[in-house]
This record gives sequence, C-alpha cells and structure tokens, in this order.
Amino acid sequence: MEWSADQIAEWMYNEVKSSGKLLQTEAVTHISEHFGEQYIYVNEHGNSSIAKDVKKAFKKLHGGRAAWDRDSFYWYWT
Repeated sequence: MEWSADQIAEWMYNEVKSSGKLLQTEAVTHISEHFGEQYIYVNEHGNSSIAKDVKKAFKKLHGGRAAWDRDSFYWYWT
C-alpha cells in the first residue's frame, strides 16, 4: 500500500494528541516500519528525521496545538 504524507501526519497528530507527547525517535521507528523508509532521511546532523512533506502536513493538522521541544527532540500537546 502506498501511504501519503497526510496519512502519516494524521498518525502523528493522533499520537501526540492522545498521549500528550511524541518522541522523534519513536516516530521515526514507527514511520519506517509501518509506512516505509521513503518517509525517513538523515539530516545534516547525521540523525534520522521525518520527511519534510510529512512534517509540513503534521504542522498544518495540529495548527499550533503541538509544539516541538528542540532540546529533547519531541512534540508535545499544548
């Protein structure tokens, strides 16, 4: 099955909304295993990250209700 960035963003949205927090490492692992490696890339710091189109769709979905903690690498519900 081919997944869309919107579908993956919806999964992320539901995770952070229901649990209050979503660690990037957990999201990367889940996305890679359930949606495919094509939605993961290695960023300029050598860390696995989520594809920019997925993060853009996620940001649009949460509309500012989730925030990113850049020190601990997770999103949390505000």
